[in-house]
Amino acid sequence: MRSPSVVDETVATRFPPIAVILVLCFGSLAGALMQSLVIPIQSELPRLLGTEPGNASWAVTATLLAAAVTMPVTGRLADMYGKKKVMVVSAGILVVGSAIAAMSSSLAPFLVGRALQGVAMGYIPVAISMVREVAPPEKRATAVAAVSATLGVGGALGLPLAAWIAQDYSWHALFWFSSVLAAIILVATAVVVPSVHDEHPARIDVVGVIGLAIGLVSALIGVSKGSEWGWSDGRTIGAIVGGVVVLLLWGWFELRHHDPLVDLRTSAHPPVLFTNLAAVLIGFGMMAQSIVLPQLLQLPEETGFGLGQTILQAGLWMAPGGLMMMFFAPVSSRLITSIGARLTLSIGATVLAVGYLVTLFLMNAPWELMLGSLVACAGVGIGYAAMPTLILDNVPESESGSGVGLNALMRSVGTTIAGAVMAAVLTSRTVEFAGHAIPDKGAFQLCFVIGAGAAFAGALVALLVPRQGAKA
Repeated sequence: MRSPSVVDETVATRFPPIAVILVLCFGSLAGALMQSLVIPIQSELPRLLGTEPGNASWAVTATLLAAAVTMPVTGRLADMYGKKKVMVVSAGILVVGSAIAAMSSSLAPFLVGRALQGVAMGYIPVAISMVREVAPPEKRATAVAAVSATLGVGGALGLPLAAWIAQDYSWHALFWFSSVLAAIILVATAVVVPSVHDEHPARIDVVGVIGLAIGLVSALIGVSKGSEWGWSDGRTIGAIVGGVVVLLLWGWFELRHHDPLVDLRTSAHPPVLFTNLAAVLIGFGMMAQSIVLPQLLQLPEETGFGLGQTILQAGLWMAPGGLMMMFFAPVSSRLITSIGARLTLSIGATVLAVGYLVTLFLMNAPWELMLGSLVACAGVGIGYAAMPTLILDNVPESESGSGVGLNALMRSVGTTIAGAVMAAVLTSRTVEFAGHAIPDKGAFQLCFVIGAGAAFAGALVALLVPRQGAKA
């Protein structure tokens, strides 16, 4: 293993560690923003791009799929060729993808841009693993917590920011804004982040990359499109079953490969396995509120339970939750140091569940939903900080990037499943309003119960992580 003194010396000759950590936080935050960038204009995309609503929905799906496949692959490349190099390339891809989307006026190039923005999200797990190499030992837990929290913060802040830009300027301005942001990140990463010699030369597992991409894309398309296509539709069943079969074959191949894309034996160690299972459940819990609360806020008051907010107003009510995640990152750090990452992860998931229960009983005014969101986001901030700590403490240094990347993938799987489940629930219980079918109040309440159940399950799974794996 590399001596910490080498890292400290490298950082000291360029910029102080706090400057490096701020760049990593800023870059990760910008990457996470890409998830919610199109939500304010999603209903307008068919008109703006001259296409059908079903085709326009790929604007979200393309980013999701590209990010899911890229995160573990980018992590592996960072372990092989060095983390800074991979982060610089990821930031460059974000510049290109954002510019393509900004200049697009039809569906195909726009989807290319959105997919490239998803690829660029590989910056995030690499930045998290990089923190341990540049932060002073006494600040590492806090630094990991801060960068990890940006996953949730970016999504929460992206909605009001994107709504404001789209409302006061144009939808193209959204992507020119992200292009400028990406260019700043590219320069800052290249200049401020040190080149620590963290390469572990190996050959890229091309078959593993292709197998993972096919399996994940197929399965996630089936899950994310199930509500639109119908869960009994042959396309849905074929995509999910086909994807699972490919992933099983991929796993069989990876176990026999001398230099696999993902070391499944390491991933099967109880501390890593249970952390990743908890990541699926907590990712589900985080995404469920991000889907349900904006809809409830925007439904007309005439429904009897809607709160009549505009998209921008709904985003502003949700934005404090993102700040709460960042505020609780240092709280998580102190918990990790005092009681261990295992219990900290369980506490975070429990707080997330309590947030849903608060919302279940307080859903009659925007400020009540914001209160529930604040509690839930505090739990996300605590839990998201603990997960990478558990991963980094239980994988070899040569696999730190791929280990964190796989954990980020598990969170992405959880958010994808949440989207499918929430859509199914909200469309299964509807009432007629102004000639349209809208979810009834009971559908929203059921979503809150399901979100709480997933978070409580995540808290229990976290307790299955062996105690020795929780040392920070």
